[in-house]
Amino acid sequence: MSLRLAEHAGFCYGVKRAVELAEQAAASGKKCVMLGHLIHNDSVIARLEAMGISSVERPGDVPEGAAVIIRSHGEPRAVFELLESRGAEILDATCPNVSQIHKIVAEAEQNGRQSVIIGSPEHPEVRAIAGWCRRGVVLADCEALERWLDEEPENRAKPITMVSQTTSTRADWDLCVEKAKKECTNLKVFDTICGATCKRQRAAQALAAESNAMIVIGDRKSANTRHLAELCRALCPMVIWIERGAELEPSNLYGKASIGITAGASTPGWIIKEVYDKMSDEIMEIEESFAELLEKSIKTLNTGEKVTGVVTGITPTEIYVDLGTKHAGYIPVSELTDDPTVKVEDLVKVGEEIETYVMRVNDQEGVVTLSKKRLDTVKSWDDVAQACEDHTTVEGVVTEENKGGVVVSIKGVRVFVPASQTGLPRETPMSELLKHKVRLRITEVNRARRRVVGSIRAVANEERAEKAAAVWEGIEEGKKYDGVVKSLTSYGAFVDIGGVDGMVHISELSWSRIKHPSEVVKTGDAVQVYVISFDKEKKKISLGMKDRGQDPWAVFTDKYGVGDTASVKVVKLMTFGAFAEIVPGVDGLIHISQIADHRIDKPGDALSEGEMVDVKITDIDMDRKKVSLSIRALLEDAQRSDAGEDSGEDTLVATSEGGHTEVAPGFESAPEE
Repeated sequence: MSLRLAEHAGFCYGVKRAVELAEQAAASGKKCVMLGHLIHNDSVIARLEAMGISSVERPGDVPEGAAVIIRSHGEPRAVFELLESRGAEILDATCPNVSQIHKIVAEAEQNGRQSVIIGSPEHPEVRAIAGWCRRGVVLADCEALERWLDEEPENRAKPITMVSQTTSTRADWDLCVEKAKKECTNLKVFDTICGATCKRQRAAQALAAESNAMIVIGDRKSANTRHLAELCRALCPMVIWIERGAELEPSNLYGKASIGITAGASTPGWIIKEVYDKMSDEIMEIEESFAELLEKSIKTLNTGEKVTGVVTGITPTEIYVDLGTKHAGYIPVSELTDDPTVKVEDLVKVGEEIETYVMRVNDQEGVVTLSKKRLDTVKSWDDVAQACEDHTTVEGVVTEENKGGVVVSIKGVRVFVPASQTGLPRETPMSELLKHKVRLRITEVNRARRRVVGSIRAVANEERAEKAAAVWEGIEEGKKYDGVVKSLTSYGAFVDIGGVDGMVHISELSWSRIKHPSEVVKTGDAVQVYVISFDKEKKKISLGMKDRGQDPWAVFTDKYGVGDTASVKVVKLMTFGAFAEIVPGVDGLIHISQIADHRIDKPGDALSEGEMVDVKITDIDMDRKKVSLSIRALLEDAQRSDAGEDSGEDTLVATSEGGHTEVAPGFESAPEE
């Protein structure tokens, strides 16, 4: 037969603290009473009464001049107010985890929210929690929650803050949370199940699954002991629930190869040892001494220590961490990370291990304040110093702007980047970098002054140089690149094709004639360009943007021929005539003699740049790709047409046939002699 004690069994920190407080009060000789039973264990209460600490049921029964010990389950706010009004000295033994729930529901009420408490309505802990909010709703389980939601449809729309009795089972709580999230539209959930309770239940279940029998030790009135017994019965064929060693009959366990022992949170170590010792006479070997098992949960903590714990709960304001010690640990959300873009749920999850830094230890309240951010900062200083020494690139978030530059947070370390090292153009406000992730090089680390300086520009320049080298290595005429317009001049646009700037001449921006590059592109535009020519020695690249696959001359000749009329745009006036755009990329010349049907001194007398005019195509030089246009020809055509219409005669068509000339149908003229 082998006997094993669950890894987590017996007094939780809150109960242990309450009992120790009462024992210290008794040892001091101070006259004091317990208001209600300090914990759910009659043996412990009897022991305290033997030490001179009596119990009273109501605040009014407290003897005058006596100090009052508030039980670990806590009391309603009204009880504290009544005792204070009577001038009674209060020794508050409320479990720190329970006190935290009091604060949550009190704050919820101040903010106009409805507190919903999941737990046994008759349990003193639940009654105490409800006493810290005037409109609290107590629901035993998920079925009760469903009934409450169905009673009044408006309950679903109420701003609800939901908490749990510290000793509830994880399964019951999870069902309630799942239901509430589906039904309620304005819900805040605070997972207030005690971390020690969860660990005790998990340890009991793990042991029960491996044992032939389980002994559960605890008072019959203890809710968490009842839950332990229920959980064990689901996994082990034989479960015995006892309050003291005297109730145990070892012979009932004969034939069981492996026996496990667990105990509720209100069970003191001396009762567990009593049971353990009684069973040890039947055991050949004990794997681990009882003292060692109990001491595992009584470690002490000091400010500045690095500790590892398990995340047991996450709320909008803090993260609860079980450190495996007598203290209840929590991390304020403000101490989780310096990165404002990160969500809490992306960093931590219930059940995960987390390494933290001890900021403050409150032994009186049994609470330890932890910081993930500060531990990261301590580690980050080493990382930053190493990055400076190795000239490696690091990444951070820009958190603030000042007159001289910006501040970048790198894992909690503030790094100052001077304005000249941000990599931004002078006219660009540095506020554009705020809350953006940047890559930078650490250039100076001064631990004594806690000063770190970095350069974003250095990394950008290096990356640009690497890209430029890659461009020059693979560049060839005709190769296409995706680029960004960096700047404009009167004669063209400079385009960054990945670390290298190339020039797109104004004539290569468009097939159409333009006066300035801004008519086609603007700074910052993403464009596609191709290489016309390049000089690696001089580091110059000539780029084109207009579509080489579309030949403007082919478009023109497909659409027009000699004698056709076209609507054209006057693009340039010269002394000898005017150039006009027929289609993008093809211009024709209107000679000065063809601009009007009368003599003009200069083209500007009749035309202006940008004007649209109708012309007649009088000649196309296919070899030289030149086109002659005429406004005068159109005007003369129109005049002849008008003259024919005014006379009412048919148009004269001269044809030679048989020596006679037919001037009009039916009329002939004699041949010339």
